[in-house]
Amino acid sequence: MRIAVIFGTRPEAIKMAPVVRALKAAPGIDTRVWSTGQHREMLAQVLDLFQIQTDRDLKVMAPDQTLNGLFSRVLSCMEEVLGEERPDRVLVHGDTTTAAAAATAAFHHRIPIGHVEAGLRSGKLDQPWPEEFNRRVVDVVADHLYAPTESARQNLLAENLGEKHIVVTGNTVVDALLHVKGRIDSEPELARSLADRFPQLDPSKKLVLVTGHRRENFGQGFQDICQALHDVSELPDVQVLYPVHLNPNVRKPVLGLLADRPNIFLVEPVDYLSFVYLMGRSSVILTDSGGVQEEAPSLGKPVLVMREVTERPEAVQAGVVRLVGTNVERIVTSVRSALAEPPRTEIVNPYGDGAAAARILGELVRQ
Repeated sequence: MRIAVIFGTRPEAIKMAPVVRALKAAPGIDTRVWSTGQHREMLAQVLDLFQIQTDRDLKVMAPDQTLNGLFSRVLSCMEEVLGEERPDRVLVHGDTTTAAAAATAAFHHRIPIGHVEAGLRSGKLDQPWPEEFNRRVVDVVADHLYAPTESARQNLLAENLGEKHIVVTGNTVVDALLHVKGRIDSEPELARSLADRFPQLDPSKKLVLVTGHRRENFGQGFQDICQALHDVSELPDVQVLYPVHLNPNVRKPVLGLLADRPNIFLVEPVDYLSFVYLMGRSSVILTDSGGVQEEAPSLGKPVLVMREVTERPEAVQAGVVRLVGTNVERIVTSVRSALAEPPRTEIVNPYGDGAAAARILGELVRQ
């Protein structure tokens, strides 16, 4: 059985790495890894960390590329590679332009598609944008839907997709996180080297770790986020560290408004190993990322999500994630409240137990 695993962004690579490793260790499966290069600079770090080599690099990115331009280039490149290699199945992940375009191309070739992290829904087509559209497209054309939670499975059934093969697997990002955390915990020299990468951090202060990159927050949203971070940095014994995304719509307001502010450290995007270390060291995580909502609960960290809606309601229902939007006062008040809470003694993560990739492999073999 020849299976092509396709990804293009760093989050996709992190979440598909456990699947690739499981497939490559299984007898009777010829696993091909294809990258579109949607996040070229950040992708290499993940591939190196998980010791994965790509078989194809489609090199789809171009300067100032629009979403339509990216979608069409992925579609065109996939047309060529699918025609040459004719895999028995392709696996795509999540809600990226790479996933939607690659799945569309495979559908046109009548190649079966497996969707890892299927069934997530915010209920609003423009939040997150364009991800909500992308994930719906993939679920429509895929025949195997690997839902991370029972709630995601119910979303698929509600959309009359029950005739497809739907299975609840857990989220593969938990597999990836636990693998990396295990390395940090078991290798003291590695842990020390990670600490040395962030000498600016004061161990006596609480760390607020920030990530932000969502398109729906471009403009006024990021202006408000920056004001909130400015106010958070003035709280007693608090420091803020923000690995700033490469997108100029993020960098311009963040660097323009927060550079050289006391207690705010703006750094370049960090590799996944460093990010897992920073999550473990943090007291509160402030983010608009989907993946962080799934990862941080496994570390017992409170997560404040700078969005009005989330396609990952399970963590909100479990009380480990809170929606705070981009309102300045709401963010600051929520951070202050989270910092005052005692550390969690019981780890609750509704997104899985670290065995999602093994379940996906089992389903592929059985089918």
